Amino acid sequence: MNHINKGILSAECPVPKLDFEFITLGHGSGGLLTNKLLESGVFTILKNDLLNQKHDGTVFQAEGKMSFTTDSFVVSPIFFPGGNIGELAVNGTVNDLAMCGSRAQYLSLSFIIEEGLSMEDFWEILLSVQKAAEKAGVQIITGDTKVVEKR
Repeated sequence: MNHINKGILSAECPVPKLDFEFITLGHGSGGLLTNKLLESGVFTILKNDLLNQKHDGTVFQAEGKMSFTTDSFVVSPIFFPGGNIGELAVNGTVNDLAMCGSRAQYLSLSFIIEEGLSMEDFWEILLSVQKAAEKAGVQIITGDTKVVEKR
């Protein structure tokens, strides 16, 4: 696997030691557990000045004509031959903007996580998001996290 060139973490880096191994419904509540999940690596891996505001929205200056989109992806399984849902989310959204004749620069990232997802799988997806965003030349500047009940 490739190293993340910002020198912060590498794709070979193990999941950080946390006091939880699996994501629960509480991690999507918007409270303490959500913050704990986001601070576990999301803000570090996707770090930039706009995301560092740590809000559900962001404020930034832009000049001229602008396009903005949001997308969501639900696939089963979340890991598939050639990729995973994290890469699909970044590349699919960048493609939506390209179809508008725009060059993507910024993305909003929304996690909709099934309770019980292992932190190891979440970590792998998060690193894939970072790698795909870097390759596409975009920054994740805001987002949202929800956890849904396991079926």
